[in-house]
Amino acid sequence: MNGCWRFRPALNADLAFARELTRQNMMAYYCEYGLLWLDEAFDQAWAGRQNELLCDGEQVLGFVSFSRDARALYIRELQLVEAGRGQGLGGWLIGQAREIAFREGRRELRLTVFKSNPAQRLYLRQGLAVVGEDECFFRMSLVTLKTLSSNN
Repeated sequence: MNGCWRFRPALNADLAFARELTRQNMMAYYCEYGLLWLDEAFDQAWAGRQNELLCDGEQVLGFVSFSRDARALYIRELQLVEAGRGQGLGGWLIGQAREIAFREGRRELRLTVFKSNPAQRLYLRQGLAVVGEDECFFRMSLVTLKTLSSNN
C-alpha cells in the first residue's frame, strides 16, 4: 500500500474528468441492465454531493462522492482510473470512509453496486454485507457504531 494516498476536494473543474471516468467505467453495466446514461443526471448528482479526488502525490487515481443522512455515510461513486486498480486503493478508501462515518457519529457506511460488478467482492472483504437488492443492484452496509441502547 502506498502511504501517499490522500483525498483532495474536487473542484468544479474536475466535473468533466469525473463524468467521463464514470461513463467509461460504468457504461457496460448500464448497457447490460438496459439503463440510460445521462450526463445531465450525473452533473446534477455531482452538485449535491461531497466529491473528493483520490490522489497519490499529485497523480489523480480516481474520485469518490459521498452523501449523508442522519444514520449513514453513503458512497455514491467510487471510480478509479486503470492505473489506480489492483494496488489496494479500494480497500484503503473503504477504510477511510468507515473512519469518516465513525468520526461523524453515523451508524452505517452504505453503498450500492451493480450485481455483476466484481467490486462487490472487495466490499464483502471489507466487511460490507448485502442488505437489499433489486433487479440491477445490491445495497450494501457496514455498521460503524454500536447503538448505546437496544430495542428488546
